[in-house]
Amino acid sequence: MKLFKKAKKLSPKTMTHNFKGFEENDKIVITGSFDVNIWYSYDNDTKTTVITKTIDYREVVNVSTRANSDTTNRDIIVRSLKQPSCVNAKENGNSIEFDIEKELGIEIVGDTKVKIAIEDDEEPWDIIPDDNLSNEVEKEIGNSVKEDYLDKK
Repeated sequence: MKLFKKAKKLSPKTMTHNFKGFEENDKIVITGSFDVNIWYSYDNDTKTTVITKTIDYREVVNVSTRANSDTTNRDIIVRSLKQPSCVNAKENGNSIEFDIEKELGIEIVGDTKVKIAIEDDEEPWDIIPDDNLSNEVEKEIGNSVKEDYLDKK
């Protein structure tokens, strides 16, 4: 970014980050832009001004997929995990050099097929027969069960 006056202090800020993602040739492409506003002072801190520059970017991300996956109906969702921010700015002659950091997350949503193995040789359940109950045990169970145990008092 060209600077017309000798800067004394630099204060860069980013804003208005717009972006979108789409699929192109089995790769995810993210295009976007954001504004960088650089406030600086000059003439022994007696004057200030702001320079605004729009930065456009295009990033290509390789995504590995299974060979037999269906890629016809996929949605690409891109989220900003960290908004663009200036991490370094310095004056270099008549220009300002700055480093911008940002972090984006990509989700790919689509149909998939899952194969689930089922075992036919399931272990048998132990069957506990009730015919060994004696009349005494049945009476004891019947006497110990209180039908009003759920009633509030």
